Amino acid sequence: MGHGFSIETQGPGLYEFTADVVRWLEDQHLGDGLLTLFVRHTSCSLLIQENADPEVQTDLQNFLHRMVPPTTDPSMSYLTHTYEGPDDMPAHIKAALLPVSLSIPVSEGRLVLGTWQGICLFEHRNAPHTRYVAAHVMRDD
Repeated sequence: MGHGFSIETQGPGLYEFTADVVRWLEDQHLGDGLLTLFVRHTSCSLLIQENADPEVQTDLQNFLHRMVPPTTDPSMSYLTHTYEGPDDMPAHIKAALLPVSLSIPVSEGRLVLGTWQGICLFEHRNAPHTRYVAAHVMRDD
C-alpha cells in the first residue's frame, strides 16, 4: 500500500513529520510490517534523529554547512554546477552523503522508534520548497 507526504520547508533545517506518519498508519489498521519512506528530490534527505532537544538539529545543520559550504566559499571553487545558486550543488552533495530512504519496522500498527527518535526531512536548500515523501508498507502476513 502506497501513500505520500507533502512537506513544506522554509529553508535549511530538519522538518519532523513523525506525527503525520503515525496518523496515516493508524488509519491503515495494520499489524506488523516494514514502512519504507523515500524522498523524491535530490537536494534534501531523510533522517531518524533526536526530536527532544532542538540543539541537536541545529548542530547537525551547522556541521553539514561547515563540511559542505555554499559555492561562494573559496574552498568550493572547484564546483562547476553553480547556475542554480550557491546552495544547489552543496545541497546535492549533502543529499548524496545522507539517506534519501528509511526503513522502519511497524509492530501492531505502530512505528518501532526509540523514545527520542523522530522522522525528519532534512532540507538543504535556502528557498522554501514543497517536498514529497513516498511511503509504502510491506505487511507481514
